[in-house]
Amino acid sequence: MSLPISEPVLSVGQMRAAERAAVQAGVSEWELMQRAGKGAAERVRRLAAGRSVTVLCGPGNNGGDGYVIAQRLAQAGLTVTVIAPEQPRTATAQKAREQFAGAVASDGRLTDPIIVDCLFGYGLSRPITGAYAELLERVAQHSALRIAIDLPSGVHGDSGELLGPVLDCDVTLALGAWKRAHWTMPTTARMGTKALISLGLDIRSPDATVSCVPRLSAPEAGSHKYKRGLLAIVAGEMPGAPLLAAEAAMHAGAGYVKLLSPHSHPAAPADLVIMDTEPGEALEEQRIDACLVGPGLGRGTTARARLCATLDSGGACVLDADALHLLDPDLLEGCDAARLIVTPHEGELAALCDNLGVHGDTKRERALGLHQVTGMTVLAKGADTMLAGERGFRYFPAASSWLSTAGTGDVLAGIVASRLACHGDPFRAAEEGFWLHREAAHIAAPAFSASQLARAVKPALAALL
Repeated sequence: MSLPISEPVLSVGQMRAAERAAVQAGVSEWELMQRAGKGAAERVRRLAAGRSVTVLCGPGNNGGDGYVIAQRLAQAGLTVTVIAPEQPRTATAQKAREQFAGAVASDGRLTDPIIVDCLFGYGLSRPITGAYAELLERVAQHSALRIAIDLPSGVHGDSGELLGPVLDCDVTLALGAWKRAHWTMPTTARMGTKALISLGLDIRSPDATVSCVPRLSAPEAGSHKYKRGLLAIVAGEMPGAPLLAAEAAMHAGAGYVKLLSPHSHPAAPADLVIMDTEPGEALEEQRIDACLVGPGLGRGTTARARLCATLDSGGACVLDADALHLLDPDLLEGCDAARLIVTPHEGELAALCDNLGVHGDTKRERALGLHQVTGMTVLAKGADTMLAGERGFRYFPAASSWLSTAGTGDVLAGIVASRLACHGDPFRAAEEGFWLHREAAHIAAPAFSASQLARAVKPALAALL
């Protein structure tokens, strides 16, 4: 089964290149602005539902989009106020200002129930100060439905860095293509509901896309437990985390889950096979399709030996939690890293990068660099989960914020490892694992525990079939 590919995500440079290519192909900059304004105005009109609208226009082409939006809203019969602290600086924005039939104020009271932010777009690279910062601060104090055009003003289009006061928006309408900042914390949390306005750009072979929900499949007719995948989970010092991972894995598709643990687990389900066997011996079984090591492993010499034995087995493997703090070049030497998946949160990603000599200023740079240096598939989890692997780079929509509780990462690791045991494809397993984890969180409802999340994996799998 192949995973579907969703919309491309562009850097600032790639977006500019796409726009230049359109102009070179005969589409004028003015036509692009008209497309953007028309598409965005229609969305704003629907959201306004007849209410009055204030449009904030900046000095560049994002402000030009604002004038086009304002003109179309006025033509649709809405009462529109335009506030622009200064005159347009680009020729295309000046033309849009000239064709707007209404009045433009340099300042004014904010009284309308709808505010459209067209001050600065994806190209902003310096902090917002002066009149623009003051205007954004005033908007933040005004109770209104806030709609950002392309990006909320004050956001760096690549890094997602905050370059001044940034509104908490209810809706963000991306123009032409998604930008990296649309899917990057802390700014993605400021954008509310996101929607994409097509400009008809020809975007080929992007190096990053937004992941979309995969369609999973039931086992083939005639399948048995080994054909569906045998997963071995290597436990260590702490018994709880690997048990959580095992419970999740049992419901995520694998036909057989073994827990290699030195502990007794009286609360474990009866259908989980638990073996008090050293990994080096147990992992010699040829029918094992994938391993998981890290949850509850510990970080001492015994833990390192168990990790080493797991990697020496040479099979497909998911590494999480403590394993990510132990992993170093010596342990990776001789491994087929293309068969490895790592699932770090921010702190574990930093530790991995330090141990393996990877540098990067942003989460994206660190995840991508880690894949490029080692060949491992990197599922960098968190509020802005990202995936770097052999098929490129994926961004993901936000999952439930209730996942911010102890043990949910162990559940994710178990799900990913189970999917890896099913078919052996690291990139696909990581992507499927995210979506199953996300759906399980939705099913488990607010304030769930990690064990409740693990039990929700079964109906989550059913929802993706």
